[in-house]
This record gives sequence, structure tokens and C-alpha cells, in this order.
Amino acid sequence: MKLKEDLNPMLLIFFHLTIWIYTIITFLPSYFISWVSRGDRPPYGLEEERAKKVKALSVLGNPEGPYRAVGAIKRLVPSLYPGVDTLDKMFEYAATRFPYRDCLGTREVISEEDEQQSNGKMFKKVVLGEYHWLSYEEALTAASQLGSGLGSLGQRPKSNIAIFCETRAEWIIAAQACFMYNFPLATFYSTLGGPAIAHGLNETQVTHIITSRELLETRLKAILIKVPRLQHIIVVDNTPTSWPGFPRGISVRNMAAVQKLGARPENAACERKQPMASDIAVIMYTSGSTGIPKGVMISHSNLIASITGMAERIPNLCEKDTYIGYLPLAHVLELSAELLCISHGCRIGYSSPQTLADQSTKIKKGSKGDASVLQPTLMAAVPEIMDRIYKNVMTKVEEMNYVQQTLFILAYNYKLERLAKGYSTPLCDKLVFRKIRTLLGGRTRVFISGGAPLSAATQRFMNVCFCCPVGQGYGLTETCGAGTISELWDYSTGRVGGPLVCCEIKLKDWVEGGYRKTDKPHPRGEIVIGGPNVTMGYYKNEAKNQEDFFVDENGQRWFCTGDIGEFHEDGCLKIIDRKKDLVKLQAGEYVSLGKVEAVMKNCPLIDNICAYANSDETYVIGFVVPNQKQLLALADQYSIQGSWEMLCSSKAVEELVLKVITEAALAGSIFPCCSPAGAL
Repeated sequence: MKLKEDLNPMLLIFFHLTIWIYTIITFLPSYFISWVSRGDRPPYGLEEERAKKVKALSVLGNPEGPYRAVGAIKRLVPSLYPGVDTLDKMFEYAATRFPYRDCLGTREVISEEDEQQSNGKMFKKVVLGEYHWLSYEEALTAASQLGSGLGSLGQRPKSNIAIFCETRAEWIIAAQACFMYNFPLATFYSTLGGPAIAHGLNETQVTHIITSRELLETRLKAILIKVPRLQHIIVVDNTPTSWPGFPRGISVRNMAAVQKLGARPENAACERKQPMASDIAVIMYTSGSTGIPKGVMISHSNLIASITGMAERIPNLCEKDTYIGYLPLAHVLELSAELLCISHGCRIGYSSPQTLADQSTKIKKGSKGDASVLQPTLMAAVPEIMDRIYKNVMTKVEEMNYVQQTLFILAYNYKLERLAKGYSTPLCDKLVFRKIRTLLGGRTRVFISGGAPLSAATQRFMNVCFCCPVGQGYGLTETCGAGTISELWDYSTGRVGGPLVCCEIKLKDWVEGGYRKTDKPHPRGEIVIGGPNVTMGYYKNEAKNQEDFFVDENGQRWFCTGDIGEFHEDGCLKIIDRKKDLVKLQAGEYVSLGKVEAVMKNCPLIDNICAYANSDETYVIGFVVPNQKQLLALADQYSIQGSWEMLCSSKAVEELVLKVITEAALAGSIFPCCSPAGAL
């Protein structure tokens, strides 16, 4: 998507003349350098040809599939390394290959300070130091000692254990301990409320839980009386070391104390029972946004297959890469990404959305965010994070002077054209986009997007301004996060790539919604994913298992996703709707609420939006969380005065907001009939 140009013709001529001269001077050197440095990637100009190549084929030749990646037509690929079929073996394999390389990194907290904001509120800000690292050998020892210590506290193989913790190095150490000793790990989002946590803990009948000091004090402590089987709480923080005031029968220990217990000769000498590939590794509880959280049973072989498929889509993945971990590890995208990095000897530095960048909410002004210090080469992100970066940068562009803004727009549109032809733009990257790229460390070579649809505008922005490809993926917890990932040299938007080598995908008619495999120009239908990455089903929910999973005549498991897709001629999948997301309006027209929300979130005026519709009305309503800075500027533009609360409830402001978001809806080619239900 090009930015609008309203430029001085002489400036336009000067810009293109400069680029032309630079291209002539640098073409031959850059051509040969790129050939050497790009490894398995094609030289400039040939990326366009490679992007057009067929990525997947229908195995049976039918329009509905099943489709497989070109490299997996004869058989799906279930594992990365021969004989490495469980997660404990994978970690041991990595520790053997890379014993002294950095594995898990955590930044030192130098100080915490309260900072007064312009509105009088106090925000806690942190000053962070350098990353401190555990090597692969040290991480393996820490996990082994923790697993041994848990065993000495009565945790038994194939008995469930829970983790309720933020994303941090201790999370992955605890997970590896459970994988090694065959303790099925029930994972819970740190944002879950008390009733949801109690439900999951009681359903899995855990006696041991691993958590953080903050979550223990703010979430877990209040519900302990509702979880009668719980006996042991392991706190990952080192302080405090004593925990008075807990109900009788519940012991609280620090992780370090449990590791010391596991290191005792009498405990360390105990033989551990290794898991089988078919054993449950994780019971991953969903976020519960649509009801009571469901636990998805994921085996060791499921996760091994998943990371095998993902690895094939990231060229040159190796021990020289650095990954920044900040998404919830209780989400399958982040867990799979980190296990993938461990399998290749990468280092993982931990962060959080509040400390990710220099401008993040918890970083003290003048100090550096995690990305600036770590300088990651790999990063997974959900569209909401990318949308936020996109809107913040474009807001800064609007505040530039005329010359700066003109240069940015010219460079942006020029680079878009060059990317479409498979060429790079080193001059623009160095002079215009270098500062933007440093927002995330300046060395990122691959973004992986998942969790929700990524808008074309945001994807193009990340391609252009961060000077690296975005692999848009599609997968679900039920398929272990694996389904598709677009190839990095494919710069098309709105598609999620072809099937990974670990799975195959077919389409099933959904007659009620009007989607059939016989549709032209592309076959359409409900997406059904099959392969070794398809999980074991929902924990203690046989009725739902019968509804969503099935096994074919060859013994392969399949999952009915509920998402609607279409396959293109090159074997790439495009997600076009969701069965539960479609609402039929009074006039008979179907509206995708998810698409409405995805497009509207790119509007600078909107921080968040919830779209809603029912069949008794002819329009969609939206509950809007406005961007305070943008809304105040809009009100000032029309000389509307008042406090923030007054502006949010003003009829005049509501009409202005409706006008702006209607224009955004029309620009995004979504259903424009949207009535604001109110601003929060």
C-alpha cells in the first residue's frame, strides 16, 4: 500500500536522479556481495521468480486437496534429527552440540523508580543493565536438578504439574525439567482470572504448581482454598525465602531451594523415567476468551513435528541467531518458537511488552529497552504489536517537517516498487529507515507473525521500514501452532503461505456459508489440518474431541479448524473468514467481525476496537478505545474543549470519530455501515 504523494516535482526529479546515480555506481559490487552473503537465497531480481514458484500441490489432484509442501509430497516430515523424538532428547542434543554457547538471558534490574506523569499519576519505571546468560550446559543442569527436586517432593511421572508464570528464563527451565522427568505440564496464561485458574488446576488435579512471587501474591493466593489438592508451590524468584500466612498443608519453596534438593546425591542418583514420543508433554489451556478455558493435550511428538515444520521456513537458522522472548510462553506460538531456537543452538534473551523498546511504558526515559541491548535477529510478534509500531511511526512521520516527510514518503514508495521486483534498496535503508530499524535493535532479519490476521498495510510497513521479511503464519493450539508460514521471499500480502512439511491441509465444503471446493477462481471451504503435529485432543472433553478431531483410514489425525480459506494456484492458503466470526445481517449479508477489527486497528485514532453485530440489525457497531493523543488533536482541530472524559462522551466528537473510522473502513474495503456504540 503506497503512501499518498503530494510532492514538489523538482524534489521528485532530484530524488530519482540521486537513486539512479547511486544504483549505477553500486550495482555490480552489491550484486556479487549479495550472491556470496545470501546463502541459499537467490540474487537480486530472482526473488520475484522464486516467489512465483509453486509452494504446495494437491496430492490427489483434487481442488480441495489435501495439499502438501512441494518438499513433502511423498511423505510428511515428523522430526528434525534422527532419534530425537522427545523434547528432553532435543534439549540434551542441543546441550551436547553447543555446551558453552549462551542459551537463556535475563537483564539485570539496576533500579526501580516512581515517575510522575503529566496527568499526575505515578508509573513505576525501571533501569535495566546488561543481559546475564546461562549456557546450554548450565541450563540443562538447572533443569535436571529442578526435575530431580520436584521428584523428591512427591511429583511422579505422568502426574500433572502446573505452571502459572510470566515469560522468563525460569519458565523454560521449569518446562525442560518437566519434559525430562515426564511430568505433563499444564500451562496457564498469567492474565487469567481466579475462577479460570481454579478450574484448570482442579481439572488437571495438580499437587504442585510453579509460579512467580507477583502472581502468587496477586492471583494465586486468593484461590488456594478452592484448590484442595494443591500441596506444593514453587516460586521462581529468589526472594523472599520464607512464606508465612499460607493455608495449612501447603508448602512454599523457592526454585533455587528445590534445585539444591535435587542436587543432593541421594536424589540425583535416582533413575529418571524418560518420556515416550506419544506421552503428553503439555496440557495448554486457552485464554478463555470464549468461555471456560480448554486444555489441549500436546504430546512430545506433536511439538517435535511442529518445530520441524517451522525450521524449514527460516533460512540459515543457526547458533549465531538471537531470539527475543516476550510473548506469553503459555501461548503455543511463543513456546514453539523458543523450542525451535533451542533445537538450533540460538540464544534467547527475555523481555516483556513493557520493556521491549526504548519507548516502552516501564523503561525510564533516557535508558535502553531490551531490543536495543539484545539486538535480536529473530522475533515473533502478534499483529497487535506490529500495528502499534506501525501507528506510532506513522504518527511521528506526520509530525515531521515538509522536507523530512517528503523524503520518507518518496523512499517508502520507491522501496515498495523495488521489493515487488525482488530488489533491495541499500541507500534508502541506510539514510531513511536505519533509525526506525534501531527501534528493535537494528539486526532483525526475520519476523514471524501469528495469532491473528496481519493487515496488508502493517505487513508492507514492516517489510519496508525494518528492512526484513515478515513470515505470516497460520496455526492453532490444536495443531501445535503449525499449519502454514509464508516463504520469506514471498512479499505478497493477505496470504499465509503453503503447508509446512510436517502437515497437510484440505478444504471441506461449508454450504451454509456459501463456501465450496468447486468455487471459482479458487476452491474454498473450511480448513482441515492433518499430520503428526495435530494434537491429542481436549483434556477431559470427549464430546468436543468427537466434534473437532477425527482419524482417517490411514491412522492420521485431523483437526477441523472452523476457519474458512481458499487455495491459490501456487499452493498458498488465504484465510478469508471464520465460521464463528461471520454474522448475517438483517439484509442477508455476511460480515466478518474479525476483518472489521483488523482493518480498523490500523486507524491512528483507534487503540483497540470490539466489533459487534446481530441479525436483527442492518449495521455493525463498534466499541472503540480511542488513542488519547489523536483524539485530543482531532478535538483541538475543531475547537472542541473539555476534559478527556467529556470528549469521550461528546456527541460532536462522536460524529467526528465516526467520520474518520468510516473513511478507514472504506479505505480497507470492509463493510462500512458502522455505528459507534461509545468511546471508552
